[in-house]
Order: sequence, then structure tokens, then C-alpha cells
Amino acid sequence: MQIENAPILTIQHSETGDSPGAGTSVIASGVWQVHTLSRRGVLKGITRTLAALKHKDTLDWDLSGIERLDHIGAQMFWNAWGKKRPAKLTIDPRQEELFNRIEKASGLSLARHRTSPLHWIIVLGAGILNFYEHLKSFIGLIGLVVQDIGRFIRNPRTGPWREISANIYHSGFQALGITALVGFLIGVVLSYLSAQQLKMFGGDIYLVNILGMSVIRELGPLLAAILVAGRSGSSITAQLGVMRVTEELDAMLVMGVSHGYRLIMPKVVALAISMPLLVVWTDAMALIGGMVSAKVELGLAARYFLQELPEAVPVVNYNIGLLKGATFGILIALVACHFGLRIKPNTESLGRGTTTSVVTAITVVIVADAVYAIIFSGVGF
Repeated sequence: MQIENAPILTIQHSETGDSPGAGTSVIASGVWQVHTLSRRGVLKGITRTLAALKHKDTLDWDLSGIERLDHIGAQMFWNAWGKKRPAKLTIDPRQEELFNRIEKASGLSLARHRTSPLHWIIVLGAGILNFYEHLKSFIGLIGLVVQDIGRFIRNPRTGPWREISANIYHSGFQALGITALVGFLIGVVLSYLSAQQLKMFGGDIYLVNILGMSVIRELGPLLAAILVAGRSGSSITAQLGVMRVTEELDAMLVMGVSHGYRLIMPKVVALAISMPLLVVWTDAMALIGGMVSAKVELGLAARYFLQELPEAVPVVNYNIGLLKGATFGILIALVACHFGLRIKPNTESLGRGTTTSVVTAITVVIVADAVYAIIFSGVGF
């Protein structure tokens, strides 16, 4: 069944002519526009027919019977002709301008992009300059926060207490659930794997030492920091980024409200307070998970575990863990605010800035943890 106004391509063969294909006429009729070509099965059949006729210069093309023709249909003929007009072509005068535009467009040549042999040096230099620009801005942000904290200490009654309290609630209290779950599971896994190895050497009693030192000194602060960086750090960056997109930051400047005093400093102080508390909470959950796993795997009683823990882990390790927590919280808040203030007023920059903020915060936390490990390598053992 033929579709009304569908594009039709008819091939007529003649007995005259000595060369192959001579005397063959290709007659097009119907409507050659996108809405007819896109009908089911039409485009596939037309494309197959035109592909079979490609590069045959002796064909006689007759397009005068086409009712309507747009750029899509004309481009299909142009591709079948090999990007040039055939020697024998009959078209309607109304189609002349359309094919002239396609012919001019085909003649345009784009300049070839040449890559410099020193391209890698250019990229490396741009990366180094971008790093130092970030570093300069980050150091400036630290100075701004120090000034705002000094102002807050001098006049605490006018300080942003509500902002600090709200940030402690969002960054600390609301993170208790996820940190407890992850801490408990990490304690179970670490205790289970350690118990399997200690069984082989009869050193079951040393499980408390391994679990206590690893959790309280390293894993507890690091796990809490990574979770807070992914959860609260991204939230801080997104909040500042949305305020940039909605021009709230500009409105605050117009009203004379300091970004640092009302936005950045409360977040830094809140994370500096809540992170050590989260470290204690994560340590407790991880030790409980390890205690449960030790009871199941080695049969160690909970009373024995609790009695041996203070002797196995010197008190200085608790202090190191709390100091790590406060440091990690300050770094996460500073990195999140740094990237949040650099977001441009568009959604693409918001998404990219939030992702970069989380990755950078986690990287900075791991680097800081390595620095702590080197500084306190001979303390707490």
C-alpha cells in the first residue's frame, strides 16, 4: 500500500547507450521533507536505493516532479551524487536556490587544528598555575576565618550562635546514623579478619590490641572524616553554590553582611566541634562491632574485652584521635567553602564544583592523616 505524498524514486532503463548505466533515468516525485522521510520504513528504503546509485555519473536525474523539498531531502540527493551535481540533472527552478546553498556549504573547508609539540608543557604549566591560584585563594580564606574568629572572641554576644548551632546539628547530629552503621561494620570486618590470622598463631588475646589501636588511632577519625566530607562537605559546597546562582551572596554584600562571618566561620567552628564527637561515636561503634565479632569468632567475653582495652591502648592515642578529628573537620569545612565560593552562576559549574570539593576534601584528609602518622610515629606505643 503506497503512502500518500510519500517520497518516490523511480528508475527507468532504456536500451540506448553503449556504456553501462547509459540511458538510465532516476525520477523523483512526491514530498521529500523530513516529516515524510521519517515515516516507518520510508527512510530505510530510500537510503538503500540511493546507496546503490552512488558514484554512477551516467545517470539522468529528474527532480522536477518533486512537490516539496527541504534541506534533508536535498542533502540525501547531494550525498548520492558524490558532493557534486551530476552531468544530467533536471530540477524545478524553485529547487535551484536550495541546491546552490548546499553546494556553497560543501565547498567550505575548516582550518585544521594543529597541536603544538610543546602541548604537554603548556598543559603542565596551566595545571601548576591553576594549583597555585587555588592555594593562594585557600590561604586567603584561612586568613579571613582567623580574622572572623578573632572578631567573634572579642564580641561573642553578637556572634552567629544560631548558625553555629544549626551547622552542628546538620553536620554532627544528623551524621550519627551513617557513622554508627559504617563504624560497626568496619569493626566487625576488621575483628573477623584479624581473628582468623591470630588463631593460626594462638594469639587470640592480642585481638584487643590490634582492634583498639587501629580503630582509635587511625580508622575511627579517618572513617568519620571521609563520611563527613562526602555528606556535609558536599552539602556546604552546594549550599554556597546555590546562593551564588540565586545571587544571594551578592545581596548579602549589598546589605553589608560579611560572607566569612555569617557563612564560612560558623561552618568551620561547627565542624571543629562536632568532628571530635563523631570520632568518639565512630570509635565506640567500631569497638562494639569488633567486640561482637570477637565473641562469635574467638569466644572472647565482652568483660575481658573492656578490661584489656585501656591497657592495650595508651590514653595518648585517644588524644591523637580527637586532635585528628578537629583538624579534619576544619580542613573539610575550609575546602567545602573554598569551592563553594568559586562556583559560577550556572548549574554545570555547581555540579562540577560539588564533585571537586568532595574529592579534594577526602584527599586533603588522607594527606593530613599521613602527616599525623609521621609526626606522632613514636608516640602512643
